[in-house]
Amino acid sequence: MPIVYSTDPDPEPKPKPAVKESPTKGQVARIWRDSKRRKGKTVTVVGNLHHDPATFEKLCTDLKKHCGAGGTVRDGEIEIQGDHREKIAARLQALGYKTKFVGG
Repeated sequence: MPIVYSTDPDPEPKPKPAVKESPTKGQVARIWRDSKRRKGKTVTVVGNLHHDPATFEKLCTDLKKHCGAGGTVRDGEIEIQGDHREKIAARLQALGYKTKFVGG
């Protein structure tokens, strides 16, 4: 690389390295209880998260283990069997998400 001399007091700025933002930054997880289309069974739904499918699966697995219940990822939402809103909110807050309870 050749040396270039200049009289400009402000040389070309060096590009700053891109800072990777946390995937949880600025996301508010909405948590609600639902029993529609489930033959009266209650599930806890976590929505309003924007991740790729692999991250959704990892998060779903973590929440299922934390609650000791089954669950799945469906239509961009995580469904956990049973009413575990408080447990899920505590776990998501520990992971850095903001949480909000929605509905009944």
